[in-house]
Amino acid sequence: MKKRIVCLILAAILLTLSGCGAQSAASAAASSTGRAQAGGDASAGASADDSSALPAGGELQVYCFQAGAADAILLTTDSSAVLIDTGESGFGKEIVSYLETKGVTALDGLILTHFDQDHVGGAAKVLSSVPVRAVYQSDCPKDSAEYKKYEAALEKAGLTAVTVRQSTAFLLDGVSYAIDPPRQTDYSESPSNNSSLIISAKYGARRFLFAGDAQDARLAEFLSEAPGTCDFLKVPYHGRWLSSLSAFFSAVRPAYAVITSSEEEPESTQTLNLLKSVGAETFLTRTAPVLAVCDGTSLTVSYDEAGQ
Repeated sequence: MKKRIVCLILAAILLTLSGCGAQSAASAAASSTGRAQAGGDASAGASADDSSALPAGGELQVYCFQAGAADAILLTTDSSAVLIDTGESGFGKEIVSYLETKGVTALDGLILTHFDQDHVGGAAKVLSSVPVRAVYQSDCPKDSAEYKKYEAALEKAGLTAVTVRQSTAFLLDGVSYAIDPPRQTDYSESPSNNSSLIISAKYGARRFLFAGDAQDARLAEFLSEAPGTCDFLKVPYHGRWLSSLSAFFSAVRPAYAVITSSEEEPESTQTLNLLKSVGAETFLTRTAPVLAVCDGTSLTVSYDEAGQ
């Protein structure tokens, strides 16, 4: 009888020790798993927040229309389309025709850098022909026929444009857009051009910069905030010479530059030479439309002879 009681006591002790061991092992496993998960989450978070993280497939195409000494630039991915400026009056039909050819049935964004007729001229036609989800505009309206047509087309489309007065950013299909506004409400020299919005578009590791018709005062503002470099630059003011271009090109150091010019209004030779000095390969829309294709890592820029 005593032997049986001793055996039972020993068995209970063994079970208790075994349970404690199992519990300790389970706790250790849980702790280990917890560290692994925390490490994995941190890694994933860093990747998601890293602006140089590559997009999940697809391409960004940037198409610079041959529109004379005027701007019209279309950025498209598989699931998004943004138009920056619309060329001169009458050029809207060229934009709409190109959108139809490319199967673009709507624009996620229309950005008007400023209201000179060579940037807003085709806006009314675009707005009356294609659904546009959002419109962003400069804060310097003009008393012109093109501007009035644009306003009427906005109203007919039931849209209210966002007048960009502070830095504005949005993400579309992996492309990070940032719109930089002018710092002043009026400029003593070239008030319309110096009110240009400057747009940055980042796709994976590549950055695109569109400088509208920014002149010296506006470029000085932009440079004061250390804008960083870019891979692709739409040169400001159609490549005409500006005293601030040396500092601007040295700061942004583009690998590729596009100038929207015409035979009648060509770019400055000084501007071309300065771009060459910073290592930029320069394309002129007076030669042909320009197409940039980017997968987030590689970037190719070429003339698109058959594009328009």
